[in-house]
Amino acid sequence: MKPDRVDIAIAGGGLAGGLIALALRHARPELSVALLESHETLGGNHRWSWFDSDLPPGGSDLMAPFRTHRWPGYDVAFPAHRRRLSSGYRSLASTDFDAALRRELAQDTIRPARRVEGIDKDGVTLRDGTRLGARTVIDCRGFVPDANLRGGWQVFMGRHVRTKQPHGLERPIIMDADVAQHGAYRFVYTLPLGAQDLFVEDTYYADAPQLDRTALSQRLDAYCAHKGWQGDILGGETGVLPVITAGNPKAYLQAHAAPGTALAGARGLLVHPLTSYTLPFAVRTALLVARNADLPGDQMAALLQSETRRVWKQTGFYRLLGQMLFGAARPEQRYRIFERFYRLPEPLIERFYAARSTFADRTRILSGRPPVPVSRAVAALLSSRDPLVVPDHQKDSHP
Repeated sequence: MKPDRVDIAIAGGGLAGGLIALALRHARPELSVALLESHETLGGNHRWSWFDSDLPPGGSDLMAPFRTHRWPGYDVAFPAHRRRLSSGYRSLASTDFDAALRRELAQDTIRPARRVEGIDKDGVTLRDGTRLGARTVIDCRGFVPDANLRGGWQVFMGRHVRTKQPHGLERPIIMDADVAQHGAYRFVYTLPLGAQDLFVEDTYYADAPQLDRTALSQRLDAYCAHKGWQGDILGGETGVLPVITAGNPKAYLQAHAAPGTALAGARGLLVHPLTSYTLPFAVRTALLVARNADLPGDQMAALLQSETRRVWKQTGFYRLLGQMLFGAARPEQRYRIFERFYRLPEPLIERFYAARSTFADRTRILSGRPPVPVSRAVAALLSSRDPLVVPDHQKDSHP
């Protein structure tokens, strides 16, 4: 019999919620924790990737239980520039995320197929009416599109392909923008998962959150055929992520956090606003929660709101770049911003992805001849962009 009250209830068994549960298990195994997930498996149908330099102290230990793919470097390709970089790169599939958490967590921690309908400072209410009390409640149920935030969208479709013959790719191509752009900044992302296994993803920095499955699938077919990668499709994923360029985080948190409850993960705006990378932020948040596991709900909420404010302030430079990407560069020319960026020193690029750019880095990124017209850049910085909400006529076009 599972108790009807726990020390900490976590709503959402995705990346943020799962890592918080794991960090609590490692640091405070005596605490009772419930990880509530609406589906049967944890992590959904996703793949998370990160650079070795992205993780905070203690992050590698937290991620050690997971089976990951790792490469000693990666490639990028643009119409006028190609480069091989030496930063270590890792990737984690949601199936391996689920398997490791089921192995590592206490038997009664994971509670699958439990959709949370209501959250308050004293616990959660499930769809079937069941009530679970908790001293502390953390909401990790994912980003909520909201008019208090502005920006663009990252739209993608990926597939796992098993080729008929060895594909010969030794390291990831994390950005191949030497492709037709189709009205957005488009690039193809490829991970070699084995001698005959590839993960190939078509990604767009787009103005609207529309995901045309048929078009993206056909473009993936064409890209793989061009590369000579013929074989069977073993699985796939699609997604739409926000690229936040401006907004009012305080108003967002007030709109989506029940009084006395904490928000984490993308729901708590703990993401890289330009790249949409979430794993380094999820690792840091999990370790922060574990270090403060005895806090009651209202104090945990205050702690994570403070973390959101810190991250928002820290990542202002990347939101500015996002405004320039969407507002200053014409869609077919947006790739030029990244083509120029990948000519910069490798340590600067590492710090950029880790959201730890120094003042000198920022100056270097913005200096020199801009890859966009100056007049459009100024206009973009004066514009607040569009609200990050999903129009009614597009709600059925993506997950």
